[in-house]
Amino acid sequence: MLFSSNLFLFVFLPLFLICYFAVRSIVLRNIVLLGFSLLFYAWGEPYFVWIMLGVIVVNWACVPALARGSRLALAGVVTFDLGVLVVAKYTDFVIVNINLLTGSAIAQTGIALPLGVSFFCFQAISFAVDTWRGAAAPERRLVNVALYIAMFPQLVAGPIVRFSTVARHLDHRIHTLMRASLGARIFMLGMAQKVLIANEVGRAADVAFSLGPSLDTGEAWIGLSAYTLQIYYDFAGYSNMAIGLGLICGFMFPRNFRLPYTARSVTEFWRRWHISLSRWFRDYVYIPLGGNRRGGARTGFNLMAVFLLCGLWHGAALGFLVWGLHHGLFLLFERYWYGKRLAGWPPYLRQAYCLLAVMAGWVWFRAESLPEALQYFTALGGAVGDGAFDAEMTRAIIPYWYVAFGVGAVLAIVPAHVWRRAWNRPVARISGLINSDRIGAASIVLFIDGTMALILFSLSIILLGGGAYNPFLYFRF
Repeated sequence: MLFSSNLFLFVFLPLFLICYFAVRSIVLRNIVLLGFSLLFYAWGEPYFVWIMLGVIVVNWACVPALARGSRLALAGVVTFDLGVLVVAKYTDFVIVNINLLTGSAIAQTGIALPLGVSFFCFQAISFAVDTWRGAAAPERRLVNVALYIAMFPQLVAGPIVRFSTVARHLDHRIHTLMRASLGARIFMLGMAQKVLIANEVGRAADVAFSLGPSLDTGEAWIGLSAYTLQIYYDFAGYSNMAIGLGLICGFMFPRNFRLPYTARSVTEFWRRWHISLSRWFRDYVYIPLGGNRRGGARTGFNLMAVFLLCGLWHGAALGFLVWGLHHGLFLLFERYWYGKRLAGWPPYLRQAYCLLAVMAGWVWFRAESLPEALQYFTALGGAVGDGAFDAEMTRAIIPYWYVAFGVGAVLAIVPAHVWRRAWNRPVARISGLINSDRIGAASIVLFIDGTMALILFSLSIILLGGGAYNPFLYFRF
């Protein structure tokens, strides 16, 4: 069930909100939220919900031993959580590559990928480690453990929330009209990102990456540029919808994207892109491996290990591993060879360098195989193609596509300080026209922000009602 689906928006969400706010105690609200979360997951995964429940029960059962600081319990539960992830996601990948390397004919298992398994297994690991470290009080109530791991706003696509971040909110959280209003606005803006931009530009990306040898240079660059915007607005929009829903329910989920395409180095890009995943790998992999405390060679190894694992986390395919290697090499390049020189470049050149490096990485990420990725790079360089604009690409690039692409590109690549200056001037001018003792700038900002969110939300509903193209990229992961 997608957040941006009619079923969720007009059936599931209203029923949930009515039931959630109909009860007053936190205990009952937790039960309602957990019940709807399990229903949300079981709607699309009626069998795999038992796998998630198994992960929940095992982690909860180990709480007493983890609270005592048992390393054996920690190793056991983390191994179990990772084992669920590995078996569900990588078994056939390993079998295929063993067959290729050895010439064997081992039969694949055909195990289907459980929805959101990468996210709920990582959250389970966070629960176990934070409990063992004492970063959060031991949670001995099964309902609360289940609620943390299975909470539907961030269950299938994040953000990945550390247990220590939300532990206190499981029993004590604040519900106010102001927070609910802010959460609703964030949700509506996130849906606009997803429906009005990501969905519309995504058609051209799908066509370009399916053309194969007939792909020419123009189509390749259009497709790659479209995918660069699609994956950002698709995932950032879904994350914002999750953050908004969490805020309505009293939870403060961390921000997951911070204008990543305005970054001026690949290192900075990873401080802005999928922030919750970057922090998870930093706290639970990079630092335990030694971080940057054991010399340059060990730091380089730790960085490459993290990014190879990050690539593998996204999917069981060589393309994801190469994507992780691609970003890891750029981080090493900036750290040891070119970082200081890069700092001397003009800001717009540094941003262009970073954007091109990230876009090149998206080719490995999006292509179905390594040969297709290499073919796509060849088309980007102008060495293949039939020289004709494909008819399917022409149908994908409708007039609204140009609007969605143009608005999306501007919003994505213009730095935040430019938007702040552009926003503050008209607000200050309006404030001067209104009696500032009665209506302040903050009220004006809230009114404009709320009005814009409602307009964009209405446009999103209209497109969804018309049966618009509505994929979600991160369901793959």
